[in-house]
Amino acid sequence: MDSSTPHADARVERVCRRLQDSAEEPTLQQLADLAGCSPTQLHRVFKDATGVTPKQYAAALRADRLRAGLQQHGRITHAFYQAGFGSSGRFYENAPRLLGMTPRRWQAGGQGETLHFAIAETTLGSVLVASSGIGVVAILLGDDPDALLQSLQQRFSRAELVGADAGYEQRVAQVVGLVEDPARGANLPLDIRGTAFQQRVWQALQQIPQGQTASYADIAARIGAPRASRAVARACASNPLAVAVPCHRVVRRNGDLSGYAWGVERKRELLRREAPASA
Repeated sequence: MDSSTPHADARVERVCRRLQDSAEEPTLQQLADLAGCSPTQLHRVFKDATGVTPKQYAAALRADRLRAGLQQHGRITHAFYQAGFGSSGRFYENAPRLLGMTPRRWQAGGQGETLHFAIAETTLGSVLVASSGIGVVAILLGDDPDALLQSLQQRFSRAELVGADAGYEQRVAQVVGLVEDPARGANLPLDIRGTAFQQRVWQALQQIPQGQTASYADIAARIGAPRASRAVARACASNPLAVAVPCHRVVRRNGDLSGYAWGVERKRELLRREAPASA
């Protein structure tokens, strides 16, 4: 079963539809039977086409169903059965990993989570830094401090945002130092929140050496999903941790800078500042 053929694409699409339509997660053997290949072949071809394994794809669907159920229904028990969890124990064991918080807190839109934030000025413009109790959740760059704050409020609509905290100055200073001199790096605790695929992409970005670049196709190959270049580009565009997760090091195959969520000129300057590290 050649992963480069339209026939393979049709089989992967068939498996995706089965996973989308199934309340209970089919076994890999059942999915392989549907695709007409061995479980090993399906695992490889599915990952090549989608960037994730069938099990990871099913987990993402379950998380989507869980979020939808929590939004639509007042009772958590209804939501977890609708999402395909067979028991409350299994649900409560997996829910924090799927949602990033407890079901009741997620149902309330993240209400009760406290994020500390501050806005500082750098030679690349304004930077907003926000942290949870685990680590930095957002580093946003831009020209308008008010727009950065609005972006943070949209990302964490029900969290309590605590600004102008004197005890947070050291963390902000670390981030400003990273922006001003990305070549030196920074040992920041990060609270990286994203889908399984996004997190794999962002982890691969952190492995690009300073002063070097990689193409979207390179990153897709590194995470074992060589046909997922466009999905890699979307994950880069969704990165909420500018510089700390160095999406500025990703370029087109021909070396062109392409887009950058924080502006192409900032990307060009960050790469210039890192250039001595490759000497």
